[in-house]
Amino acid sequence: MRGAMAHQAGLAAEARIAQDYERRGYPLARARWRGKSGEIDLVFRDGDGLVFVEVKKSRSHDRALQHLTRRQIHRLMRAAEEYAGTQPKGLLTEVRFDVALVDSHGIFRVMENAFA
Repeated sequence: MRGAMAHQAGLAAEARIAQDYERRGYPLARARWRGKSGEIDLVFRDGDGLVFVEVKKSRSHDRALQHLTRRQIHRLMRAAEEYAGTQPKGLLTEVRFDVALVDSHGIFRVMENAFA
């Protein structure tokens, strides 16, 4: 039961973040995209470029950030490379990696260009 609740909470957090990005003018390209290298929570268009967003939900923003490991970052980067390869400009597509942290109250904090 706990796993199902956490899954639903994660989906709700992703939906909230997607809504915020779209409100700010970033059209949603894909949600929960899965490639051979892994899954990307959200992909948005930024002109000709892409914004890849990893959503982390936990009791606090600090705790959510602690759940993001180096291994996950590398997996996300490989998956993003795979996704970018499907675009007209291929690997020349401009990309940005954001991390969205959501706490237990639904308050979120977005770290733009988090891996730069």
